[in-house]
Amino acid sequence: MKRSNAAKFAAAAAAGMLALTACDSAVEDGDNGGADGGDEASEVRVGLAYDVGGRGDRSFNDSAFRGLEQAAEELGVETQDFEPADGEPDSAKEERLATMAEEGYDVVIAVGYAYDSAIQAIAPEYPEVHFAIVDSEVDGIDNVTSLVFAEEQASFLAGAAAALTTEEDHVGFVGGVEVPLIRKFEAGFTAGAEHVTEDIDVEIDYLSQPPDDSGFGDPARGREVAQAQYDRGADVIYHAAGASGNGVLESAVDNDFTFIGVDSDQYESAEDEQKPYVLTSAIKQVDVSVFDLISAATEDNVEGGIQRFDLEQGGVDYTTSNEEAIAPIQEELDELKEQIIAGDIEVPTEP
Repeated sequence: MKRSNAAKFAAAAAAGMLALTACDSAVEDGDNGGADGGDEASEVRVGLAYDVGGRGDRSFNDSAFRGLEQAAEELGVETQDFEPADGEPDSAKEERLATMAEEGYDVVIAVGYAYDSAIQAIAPEYPEVHFAIVDSEVDGIDNVTSLVFAEEQASFLAGAAAALTTEEDHVGFVGGVEVPLIRKFEAGFTAGAEHVTEDIDVEIDYLSQPPDDSGFGDPARGREVAQAQYDRGADVIYHAAGASGNGVLESAVDNDFTFIGVDSDQYESAEDEQKPYVLTSAIKQVDVSVFDLISAATEDNVEGGIQRFDLEQGGVDYTTSNEEAIAPIQEELDELKEQIIAGDIEVPTEP
């Protein structure tokens, strides 16, 4: 069933604006979306819509982009990515997804739980298009795949790493928006820190409250809150705040405390002068899940439903890029990792 004529007109009208907000560096000149690594171009067209903070957050959105970029290079698919507007309503998200479907994208990927209602509204109207959403469980719609992760497990390891390296037995967590997804990060981090040091002090702060999603795109606020946590005694701070985490890292450099990144390996993306302050990152393989989904689409073999990724599958983990910093505690972290996989440690999903 297609959309009503009025809805189609709205989607078509939005196409011009959508084109203006598309990230022009995602697709270079060429008919196959700039793909030059594959043997031949695929006919599959893929559109990806970012969450708050957009590309350049060095975290969640950038991980999704890496998967999209890899698909363009290795599979020859035509790709385009689209930025959100600040403070946009759900209707804007619906129009973004609908416009991609109207423009002939075969796969439409929505990055972030904020697209949940938009996916549920739009996907049934375009049964020939395969939709995917990262970080939200949408079940019962045949042409929707949900890519969800055990963030709490990676965050447990981040909390353990914080407790093993703090000199003050005082650590901090900065969340972007206080929603159930980010509270999973908080729950895992606190559990990991307390598993190592039972009476450790854990600072908890959120940058915004729903429905205000600005906490994921406000580095200045992230820097301010991290400064306040440091002033209260925290000497290791972990964030789950998207682009706002860039401000947390800036505060770490200014104040000489330890930073733990999220979603992407933030040691790799940090500036040279910032790298010594990045202990590790609690990552989730959004890039791998996006690439695998697109790869399946090129073979007409995309499965709908919920796909879960945890430590056992390698879907989440902690990073070891800062070898000098992580080496003294790596053996202990790996032991905890194996205990989680074996079920000997059950990580909570709520604080």
